[in-house]
Amino acid sequence: QVQLVESGGGLVQAGGSLRLSCAASGRTFSTYGMGWFRQAPGKEREFVAAISWSGSTTYYADAVKGRFTISRDNAKNTVYLEMSSLKPEDTAVYHCAAGVKGYASRWEGEYDYWGQGTQVTVSS
Repeated sequence: QVQLVESGGGLVQAGGSLRLSCAASGRTFSTYGMGWFRQAPGKEREFVAAISWSGSTTYYADAVKGRFTISRDNAKNTVYLEMSSLKPEDTAVYHCAAGVKGYASRWEGEYDYWGQGTQVTVSS
């Protein structure tokens, strides 16, 4: 069993930056593919970014490409999401997810474990 705990969310003005962290329990974090997804009020959960177990492969949603960066530190069992040039439409609860197959994926069905999420609110 893997537990994922997100942190780093908050309230920020449009144009600002935040860094989200997702800390994972367990010894096998370095073998998992990791993803970030978000869900805004009244909307379905959507893909944001993903990274393979080695960090060699990353994917981004078109809406965040060039503004968000996903990275991981396997020694710290942590995956990060650096967010810059934030927009009000980025407001959502951000969840991290872990997939035991190890590759990066845009599809939430490829992920086996999910965190509870952290709220990001961007004011205009």
